[in-house]
Amino acid sequence: MPTCLETVAAQAMQLSSDERADLADRLRLSVAQQDDIDAAWDAEMGRRIAQLDAGEVEGVPWETVIADLRAQLKRGA
Repeated sequence: MPTCLETVAAQAMQLSSDERADLADRLRLSVAQQDDIDAAWDAEMGRRIAQLDAGEVEGVPWETVIADLRAQLKRGA
């Protein structure tokens, strides 16, 4: 039984060459955008770790974070 990917690929091969080129561009952009998002998160994590290491910011314990969030939910914030 063919996989979903195999089915989609077979259907894509039925498209004209212009349509396949358009589809290829769309797929490439969807991957590139995720790569850009991943790279941005990696940079952000690096920046935050550097701030913690340099003592520029102070971490908040998980217990404090969750307690604050629960209090906000109770207040309807």
